[in-house]
Amino acid sequence: MGAIKFTEDKGLLIAAQMLVISKLTPDIYELRSRLGKNWQRALYFHVVGNDFVITHGFSKKKNKTPLLEIRHAEELRDEFYETISRK
Repeated sequence: MGAIKFTEDKGLLIAAQMLVISKLTPDIYELRSRLGKNWQRALYFHVVGNDFVITHGFSKKKNKTPLLEIRHAEELRDEFYETISRK
């Protein structure tokens, strides 16, 4: 996904200004890229420092993130933290 490389090269601030990333909830973010008529999306969360976890990706024809996808990202985030807290 070119949006990941763009964000890595330019930084979060520039990516947000260019509407490549956006904050969906207090700790779930969206990385998006358009390919033809479809929007490619990846939802992610910040762990620590420069570490982020991409929970999942999906395609949409419309420029709106479904609530179901946001909830799925939150569930995966919670599962991630539960897993690392057991170690």
